[in-house]
Amino acid sequence: MEDSGLIPPDLTPDERLELESIRRRKLELMAEIQRLRDELKEAMFEVEGLEINEGSKTLQRSKQMAMGRKKFNMDPKKGIQFLVENDLLKNVAEEIAQFLYKGEGLNKTAIGDYLGERQFLWSFRLPGEAQKIDRMMEAFAQRYCHCNPGVFQSTDTCYVLSFAIIMLNTSLHNPNVRDKPTVERFISMNRGINDGGDLPEELLRNLHESIKNEPFKIPEDDGNDLTHTFFNPDREGWLLKLGGGRVKTWKRRWFILTDNCLYYFEYTTDKEPRGIIPLENLSIREVEDPRKPNCFELYIPNNRGQLIKACKTEADGRVVEGNHMVYRISAPTPEEKDEWIKCIKAAVSIDPFYEMLAARKKRISVKKVEQP
Repeated sequence: MEDSGLIPPDLTPDERLELESIRRRKLELMAEIQRLRDELKEAMFEVEGLEINEGSKTLQRSKQMAMGRKKFNMDPKKGIQFLVENDLLKNVAEEIAQFLYKGEGLNKTAIGDYLGERQFLWSFRLPGEAQKIDRMMEAFAQRYCHCNPGVFQSTDTCYVLSFAIIMLNTSLHNPNVRDKPTVERFISMNRGINDGGDLPEELLRNLHESIKNEPFKIPEDDGNDLTHTFFNPDREGWLLKLGGGRVKTWKRRWFILTDNCLYYFEYTTDKEPRGIIPLENLSIREVEDPRKPNCFELYIPNNRGQLIKACKTEADGRVVEGNHMVYRISAPTPEEKDEWIKCIKAAVSIDPFYEMLAARKKRISVKKVEQP
């Protein structure tokens, strides 16, 4: 009866007034409830909008971080600059060092390359460029001597010994090195490097024993080295390569020139190269071949019978040293031959690092002679 708005006839005047007051209050309460519902609904929309916006920001930040890592792997300096400019990384040494140390999604070689411009063999790989290795080893030697005063006569001593340790690790644990250095040879190799004097024999014996028992564990990358290496090559294409076996046969291979190396694959879809030819200290020349046109060769200048330092993958999956004194290659056209020769010449590098090392040893001996 109340819902119909009718007032019962048997109510007294006071009861009628009270009933009308109750109905008005009910309508006011219903309107207030609806207003609160509308406000709550609007607030929920705002909260959802904030959550979506915040999620978008997080997603955008993640995308920018991934982009920054890719840029770093391609060009470490530009990668750091990108991350700093987008407020993803503060341009302070501590934060950059932490970013490199964590190394999430970073190419280990790129980290070493970046540090070469400016925990040691455990978090990155040494860069291949001699000047960068020199700067890195110099920085390590200076820091070690600062933190451990009195161990060595000079930073040059620390530098030379550190390099000797790295080479010892390679010689002892690389299966391709058959002539393993004995402790006596290691001691002999390091005579006179302590400003003309000898380091304690016990120290050298302990170093040899330690490395023999536990090699350096150079870090592996995240399975995407080839992706980074071949992302932006200097040149790529099909070429014919003359085999180095007893029966000389021409084989079609997909060649990629990048990072001062020439890689070749059996198919463009292969994930691993069939062979790698480092271009360090090599030369290139045009040659005439009666069987194939547009030929050129990679060779060692003033060669005295040594093989080019290269590697290849056998059919059974074994990686072995290459057996070429020269690599003869045929291009499809004269124009492509000229372009390949031009690009390879630009990529050939000379490694003066051993000359640098010899110069330091000479400097140590000169210091000893000059001392009264």
